Amino acid sequence: MRAMPPPTLFTIGYERLLPLELAAELRHAGVARVIDVRFRPQSRRAGMSKTRLGELLRDHGILYEHRRELGTPPDIRPLFHRGDREQARAAYRAHVEAEAPDALDRLAAELANPATPATALLCLEAEPEGCHRRVIAELLAERLPGLAVVDL
Repeated sequence: MRAMPPPTLFTIGYERLLPLELAAELRHAGVARVIDVRFRPQSRRAGMSKTRLGELLRDHGILYEHRRELGTPPDIRPLFHRGDREQARAAYRAHVEAEAPDALDRLAAELANPATPATALLCLEAEPEGCHRRVIAELLAERLPGLAVVDL
């Protein structure tokens, strides 16, 4: 019996992408499902709010889900905006571990299932190092040893 390869999780921020560029980048990487981890899936950028983004991705064969419980709450967001990465990461980690451990466990179980489509976490920030999606990926890797994380 062949061992299953470790699961892969993609992450992407749309800050520097137009909607069609985002869809093309996801398709090129083989992503078939996007999990939007914005607390409020609204955007001043046309086409990047929840409904329009979901429609765009669907038109490109990509499933869209919003998981608010994995978003950065308003009281932590300013830490990321100020560039205080370590404090922001620690505050977000504490928040999500206390408030949404079931969401992390559920997502880890989904990623471990070979039938789960190739999945990407999505939010605004272009650079994953300054974003909560990096913390989510780290927490998932703790639950899924060997998880490969690819930042698009």
